[in-house]
Amino acid sequence: MAEKEIKFCSGGIELAGTIALPDSGGPFPAVILIAGSGPIDRNENHKKMRINAFYDISQYLAKNGIASLRYDKRGVGSSGGDYHTTGFNDHAADARAALQFFKTEKNILPERIFLIGHSEGAFISCKLAGGGIDAAGIILLAGGAQSGEAVLKWQAVKIAAGLKGFNGWLVKTFHIDVLKAQKRHIDKIKDEKKPNSIWLREFMAYDPSEDLRKITVPVLAITGSKDIQVDPADMGRMAEMVKGPFEQHLINNMTHMLRLQEGKASISNYKDEVKKPVEQELMVIVLHWIKSITVKRRDDL
Repeated sequence: MAEKEIKFCSGGIELAGTIALPDSGGPFPAVILIAGSGPIDRNENHKKMRINAFYDISQYLAKNGIASLRYDKRGVGSSGGDYHTTGFNDHAADARAALQFFKTEKNILPERIFLIGHSEGAFISCKLAGGGIDAAGIILLAGGAQSGEAVLKWQAVKIAAGLKGFNGWLVKTFHIDVLKAQKRHIDKIKDEKKPNSIWLREFMAYDPSEDLRKITVPVLAITGSKDIQVDPADMGRMAEMVKGPFEQHLINNMTHMLRLQEGKASISNYKDEVKKPVEQELMVIVLHWIKSITVKRRDDL
């Protein structure tokens, strides 16, 4: 396996990333990895938490004949721009630019590039596929079928239920109405026009259901049974909407961090979880699905 550092432009801003290539052969089918929310880099690492999911996935795929491109968000890592004034729609534009760039790369099969989106990245993948972007298919890791606002309300209740220690004690002792508090917060964000809240306003306004109904390319959806940041039941809603081939997998005990968690689902365990590799079952499913789609596309040519 070999890696090389690259740069590409989106909206006049230079973004930095890494291309991972299998050892020999080529040209290769490939994926673009679109990260989840927050100021995280090409590997999905945050200053306060090393998620490292995209590093694990890219290495596994490269060892099995699939190339990949992962990149730093605007204002993060080696990319230019200002993260705090970057919106959800800007992130979608950056993913579109990454695809256009990747199609020109040597040793990449341009007609066999897939999008892999995790969390926010899954929403972006839906937006691009619904808009008719020329990708071979999309893979939604912990994706949703409801508006960003609905997701934030749902996850607030689920996260509060799993809180431990002092925060859990506060919620229970003072009977805090978490959903009501989240609604107040959302209404406040909607009313303000601060540049640093543009991402949240745009994400809350985005409803993937409209784009899901327009998608005709193959879709793979994978969510964990212990995901408390997106509703696992949304995969069933996706299946009813997507017009193209659709496959879904619910991985038992997997959380939003794409690792397994024993006991009651809680974000309190995330820091320990991310010390483990990404769940192997997820990566095997992704690899087999990509290979099955690329074989079908080759046979159709």
